Amino acid sequence: MTTWKLDAAHTQVTFSAKHMMVTTVRGQFHDVQGTIELDEADPTRSRGEFTVAAASVDTNFGARDTHLRSADFFDVEQYPTMTFRSTSVKPAGREWLVDGELTVHGVTGPLQLTVAFEGAAATPWGGQAIGFSAKGDVNREDFGLTWNQALETGGVLVGKKATIEIEAEAAPTS
Repeated sequence: MTTWKLDAAHTQVTFSAKHMMVTTVRGQFHDVQGTIELDEADPTRSRGEFTVAAASVDTNFGARDTHLRSADFFDVEQYPTMTFRSTSVKPAGREWLVDGELTVHGVTGPLQLTVAFEGAAATPWGGQAIGFSAKGDVNREDFGLTWNQALETGGVLVGKKATIEIEAEAAPTS
């Protein structure tokens, strides 16, 4: 079992959700940390833990970011971090299904990620790096993020489904 630490400079945690039921708004979190314990002999024994600073949310629109940080959504004053801890890893063809516990806004619930191992490489500085990509969907309301506004034309301002995507690079800790 090898422990790998996320390289924050080369890791991206993004999300997307429907806005007014007609377009998709995307954002990312800039402050992410985590480790992966990778069992090369039996990948199903691998596991990972990740922490994201909720205040690092960035949708490229300041007013929306301020609203997302407020008590209407992430409430970063009371819940400064979001976490994911894997609970199982199963093969799914060329990819892996990673089940885990996601904690957002003080609520813990399930999240299944479809994960692809993107490869391993030697760095120009004599180290090693591995890469993964992952994707999963959650119902934001399951995590207490229930703020919304009805539209005159029907529907709501913010969709319930949020898609989480991760592009991660990691280096061994030893």
